Amino acid sequence: MADTDIPSWRTSTQGTMVRCALWLVTEVGVGSVFTKTELREAFPETSQIDRRMRDLRVHGWVIATNREDPTLSPHEHRFVEQGAEVWKPGQARMKPAAAGISAPQRREILDRDDHLCRVCGIAAGEAYDGGVETAQLDIARREVLKPGGTVVELVIECRRCRIGGRGRQTDVTDVLGRLAKMSGVERELFAQWVAADHRDFSAMERLWGEYRSLPAESREAVRAAVSRP
Repeated sequence: MADTDIPSWRTSTQGTMVRCALWLVTEVGVGSVFTKTELREAFPETSQIDRRMRDLRVHGWVIATNREDPTLSPHEHRFVEQGAEVWKPGQARMKPAAAGISAPQRREILDRDDHLCRVCGIAAGEAYDGGVETAQLDIARREVLKPGGTVVELVIECRRCRIGGRGRQTDVTDVLGRLAKMSGVERELFAQWVAADHRDFSAMERLWGEYRSLPAESREAVRAAVSRP
């Protein structure tokens, strides 16, 4: 259902980019898929409506193609996240925090995060499983819950994790609380992992991770195997 607090995309006298944003919000909806044909049929008078839609990205709007979302066909888009409410006065001229980052700041953030996605650990240009798609790294905005309240911090994520993790919030308060409950030996070991920014997993831990990823029937086969003497 359309939001009665925003203008109609059909009758709005604002620019095409704004009308496109209104169409996405009221006709498509966050999380839904739409086709290039549907977009062009909604704006038949605009020859470059695809470009006007892409202009929304600098205002924090996330619209995925099949490059970021392999489940889409080449003619489909997914409306992933709404950004600035560009139909409101002044909002169309505002840029999101990440868009205003200078080249030196961008390099600093990449260096700080070791040029790796901080969610899955993949590096820029590295192929995902299957070898079809390679990773592209972006600067993402992450909500972080701290003892004094919620703040937004910048972190490196690959595009796949960034799209799949929209709305992700990090609770540092919870992490600090669990750290405080650790024994001295546990804290010392954890401190070593933090200092190295790396942890080596044992063969048994890697096997456990693989077991947990198996389908139910295959997990049953493993359970049967370990129950045998």
